[in-house]
Amino acid sequence: MIDGREDQAAGLRRLFRKAPPTVVALFSTGHRAQATAARCIERIGRQAHRVLVLDEAAGEASLAGVWGHTAGGDLLHALDDRQSVGALVQPVAGLMGRLPVTAAALALPLLDDARRVRLFEQIQTLQRHTRFMLVHAATASLDGPSPFVFAAPRRLVVAEASGRGATEAYACIKSLAALGIGSLHVAVASARHRADAKAFFQRLESLVRQRVGLPLAWAGEVERDDIADALLADLGTQAPREAEAAFLRRLNGWRHAAATIAGG
Repeated sequence: MIDGREDQAAGLRRLFRKAPPTVVALFSTGHRAQATAARCIERIGRQAHRVLVLDEAAGEASLAGVWGHTAGGDLLHALDDRQSVGALVQPVAGLMGRLPVTAAALALPLLDDARRVRLFEQIQTLQRHTRFMLVHAATASLDGPSPFVFAAPRRLVVAEASGRGATEAYACIKSLAALGIGSLHVAVASARHRADAKAFFQRLESLVRQRVGLPLAWAGEVERDDIADALLADLGTQAPREAEAAFLRRLNGWRHAAATIAGG
């Protein structure tokens, strides 16, 4: 008789052998944060084919309103086989689409091993057709770090070039630093011109360097630059494909990580 736990372990090893696409957690700040996030994502979609959005933000913080989506399906619903994961992806022009994962993020720490493997299998089904996975998360979610944000090997803060955008970007970066990340990208949106965008980034980078000690990488202007190319750039000594291959492993390890964070 085969031990069921061995079957599950073998399933995880099989999943982890295949490197997933580039996975980036994306946060947006400013007066119209959701619209700014959508504009940045759509631009990445034009620069890199096969872009899928995992929308972890809930309610008005999600991208549902921007793209005219109604509330309903979630990645979690694919676990009972009543809906395929592909059917849960909501269409967005120029992208593979948007998949809500709010419920899946909340439920992940509570799933038994078999259902966790099933969840990872559904994610891998999507990965086979995806070049970029962008995890859209609200900055408020960092008060209690989520599994998809924790697992993403790269982070992008899209900062509106305004006082509110700068304040929220700094708070977001400070919260991310508390999670122990090594560095992150920043893209600037809605600047009047190139010089303003660069000056905004330099002020933010100087403040973060002095008070947080976290290096920031310039990803460019949302309206003018190739953000996708910047996200693919190597950060420090990090090997890009090794980082991407870690996504499912880190997601699988979320229960232990969450307990560690909760315990201080």
